[in-house]
Amino acid sequence: MGIYLNNAATSWPKAEGVADAMRDFLLSRGANLARGAAAERDITTLDMVSSCRSAVAELFEGYVERDPRYATFCTNVTEALNIIIKGFCVSGTRVVTTSMEHNSVIRPLRSLEQSRGIHVRVLPCNAMGFLEMPVLEKALQEGADLVVMSHASNVCGSIQDLDSVAELCRRYHVPLVLDSAQTAGEIPLSVEKLGLSALCFTGHKGIMGPQGMGGILWEPEFAEKVEPFIEGGTGSFSEDEHHPRKLPDKFEGGTPNLPGIAGMLAALEWVKAKGVDHIRQVRHQRGEELLEGLLSLPGCTVYGSQTMENRLPVFALNLEGWDNGMLAYELTERYDIETRPSLHCGPLPHKTLGTFPQGALRISPGYFTTPQEIRICLEALRELAKEKRS
Repeated sequence: MGIYLNNAATSWPKAEGVADAMRDFLLSRGANLARGAAAERDITTLDMVSSCRSAVAELFEGYVERDPRYATFCTNVTEALNIIIKGFCVSGTRVVTTSMEHNSVIRPLRSLEQSRGIHVRVLPCNAMGFLEMPVLEKALQEGADLVVMSHASNVCGSIQDLDSVAELCRRYHVPLVLDSAQTAGEIPLSVEKLGLSALCFTGHKGIMGPQGMGGILWEPEFAEKVEPFIEGGTGSFSEDEHHPRKLPDKFEGGTPNLPGIAGMLAALEWVKAKGVDHIRQVRHQRGEELLEGLLSLPGCTVYGSQTMENRLPVFALNLEGWDNGMLAYELTERYDIETRPSLHCGPLPHKTLGTFPQGALRISPGYFTTPQEIRICLEALRELAKEKRS
């Protein structure tokens, strides 16, 4: 295996116990949720799902600690955002977002802008990728029904001032929906203290669980205002031809990804044992080592913050003389180093950073990245930079 530096796309390797938990569910248990005869196998599945809801609530300090129904499971942050945006927005809804958003936010908003006549306001972030609070406050003063935004950029790692954003949204009584794709499992988050209306999370990045698992933590009153996205079988209220309004069934039509839930529960238990602060510290250290080397590399332009303050170890860069796609190819073919080039599902962030349409090379070390791997990557980039200079 080579050097994996694409953790902003998905973490690898996964947390210890994830693969075994998924395998064990498929081979030894395997009952569907709420669709059996209350046999031991059925109860075991119910217990696993309930334990996973509680583990998610504990990680994010959510309202669900009082009522586990308010943790919804779905496939990823993209689906979670679609559930909320398409279930909440009607004609005339005024939605505020930022110029650092992933397509998982902007595409459903643009779709509803055309189909339902919602009003989308994209707030400009500065050249470092940060939203400035006077810009947000002015937008809230002028009127908004919903704020949807990412906690941190998947392109350049900029971490938004969430405390200040949440305080402004509370002051102006505007629901705040957070995309935590890049921060869940790495930065402590308290849904209840922040007053979030909903937190969208994924299990396969910072939580280091399997792909195909994510979800939503709801504020109960906000959950009541959102219409279900998928309707069908829930294993409950089977006599009713209408989809249940009660959570968690309201947002969980169809059979859930139970092997994925088994894997995510194992990952959440691993994160709890290691500690979010510890995981953050390790990744931060790898980021410091990489950023120091990149900033000293001739011909290398690093976008976003030039220090590790208020940023994740997610680095967008371009190397003088190199197309970023070819640079990624050479890193893979010659050095067995995995990165990601191009636009990273984020045309708006790249326009903000000044890297559109060419994009950038993204390097994102993870918890399991070693100092030696960082040194090898930097040496490979030095060699490639030297080739163009000579």
